[in-house]
Amino acid sequence: MLRLFLFTPLIALGTCQSDESVAAYGAGNETWVLESIAGEPAAASTTLSFPEAGQIAGKAPCNSYSGTMEAPYPWFEVTDLSATRMVCPELEAEGAYFAALMAMTQSEVSGDVLVLRNEQGYEMVFKSGE
Repeated sequence: MLRLFLFTPLIALGTCQSDESVAAYGAGNETWVLESIAGEPAAASTTLSFPEAGQIAGKAPCNSYSGTMEAPYPWFEVTDLSATRMVCPELEAEGAYFAALMAMTQSEVSGDVLVLRNEQGYEMVFKSGE
């Protein structure tokens, strides 16, 4: 019985999952405000956050959105992206934002700046919303 008691904590440690995504490397606990996409100023107010391990969420120009993001830092990959279905004048900017977000493959956090990029050099720059 004593062996089982000593072994149980080791089993529990082995089953714990740690967050290895960009959230754990400086992006978590922040609301990031989109500054630019491909060098062009953001067309409308847009945010990105990492509310819990493996998750993203935010407010696009028209809709709230969420998705899954489990790629280990510095990689970045969003899956299962979903959004509410409100219509507004910035719907085109929102579509461009979602397309860009889904195309990003790398992340970098430097102080109050989060940069997402892909192999083609396409970048999205966010600043901490403080």
